[in-house]
Amino acid sequence: MHIRTRIAPSPTGFMHIGNLRTALWDYFMARQAEGEFIIRVEDTDQERLVPGAIEALLRSFARIGIDWDQGPVLKDDGTLSEKGAFRPYTQTKRLDIYTKYATDLLAGGHAYYCFCSHERLEEMRAEQTALKQNPKYDRKCTSLGADEVVARIAGGERPVIRMKMPEGVVTFDDAIRGRISFDLKDMDDQVIMKSNGIPTYHLAVVIDDHLMEISHVLRGEEWLSSTPKQIVLCKMLGIQMPIYAHVPLILNPDKTKLSKRKGNAFVETFLDMGYTPAALKNFIATLGFNPSATQEIFTLDELIKAFDISRVNKSGAVMNIEKLDWMNKQYLVAMGEGEYLALAKAFVSVDLEDPFMKRAALVEKMRSSRLTELSALQEQYFTTQRVSHEDLIGKKGTLEGTKNALVRMEKVIADLPEETLSAPSLIESAIKAYIAESGLQTGLVLSPLRIALSTRVQSAGPFEYVYILQKEESLKRIREALSLL
Repeated sequence: MHIRTRIAPSPTGFMHIGNLRTALWDYFMARQAEGEFIIRVEDTDQERLVPGAIEALLRSFARIGIDWDQGPVLKDDGTLSEKGAFRPYTQTKRLDIYTKYATDLLAGGHAYYCFCSHERLEEMRAEQTALKQNPKYDRKCTSLGADEVVARIAGGERPVIRMKMPEGVVTFDDAIRGRISFDLKDMDDQVIMKSNGIPTYHLAVVIDDHLMEISHVLRGEEWLSSTPKQIVLCKMLGIQMPIYAHVPLILNPDKTKLSKRKGNAFVETFLDMGYTPAALKNFIATLGFNPSATQEIFTLDELIKAFDISRVNKSGAVMNIEKLDWMNKQYLVAMGEGEYLALAKAFVSVDLEDPFMKRAALVEKMRSSRLTELSALQEQYFTTQRVSHEDLIGKKGTLEGTKNALVRMEKVIADLPEETLSAPSLIESAIKAYIAESGLQTGLVLSPLRIALSTRVQSAGPFEYVYILQKEESLKRIREALSLL
């Protein structure tokens, strides 16, 4: 089987984290089998359309580093175009195609026109609910003769088209959940074409997946109840259904659904919070799918090779932010200096070309979980505070001992060669060697040195500060601390 997967978002806003995970799994399956990954725009729900949503979606894919073989593309001038042999990939540009298939369903007796008003349908459902019946259309319009239908349409009425749901049971094999059966007696005669000539999701998705030769349909478990209707439509139209896989939900820590109504459910939000694209891909792709019991960090190629749809969990996966923070930190630590500084520029208001700021950013690279933490570089390292002599001395120190320690450190730092000042680890080795040779207590030396350099009770280590501030500024701050003592 030639693998062709697709992600088919509705342009109603930014990309949801759940859609990203589905897209990644689609992408892995296609790349693993040397198939194609397609983006298709399902915009038949015009009332919920958000201008610019498709452009935002494509920018999200670009930021996250995922390419696609067919579908809409964003040109350099900001306008939309399309690539691929099955164009157009936007549903509202394919209305003539859907109309043809709807006409075929009518001609085959698999669908019928319905003229019922909204008010009648509401009244009908209310009565059924009161009688504790399953609310569904009562097929009143199936009794209309062909001549009456033609006359009413000619008179200006605009009916919807409903599929005529057969009796029986639909059974299919879900690639994640196994064999599933639905009794069609509980299924409504779904509207497949609205009165304005725009198809509903059910008809459009079946036709598009068929014509675009989609082999696998991955989508959220909330669409599971729609699957039997679409399988029936495939049978009515005489087309082969794709392989369906209904992925589990992504959950909040309290096990509620990660909702679009909450601001932390979108891909752009997480990227703007300072998570790297690589870490976000790694984390999201392994929510509900564990490639290894001993490995957490994966390259994109490793994820592609390891993905197996049959190993996806059936239950929901919790969005563990603490784990995402940990994973992001691993990516930051491992990142090359050039790549890191290029990403960091978007999260700071200072000039990272400045040597002091650059060194501060590189120190924070080893300490931060998110790039947004870099916004405090100026305040943390270059805005001094007033500390008391009690802070410098600490609970275990003495006035004379603290003075002696800082005087000694002033001389050690003044004598450090330039090459030693090029890395915190070299500075650490030199200072610790001096402390050991002099028989001093490490804590009683390093604690006041750190506070003197940082002018803060809580801060990065003294070696990092000497590296950032370099010799002149470090000596200045030590002397200011000595004057305070």
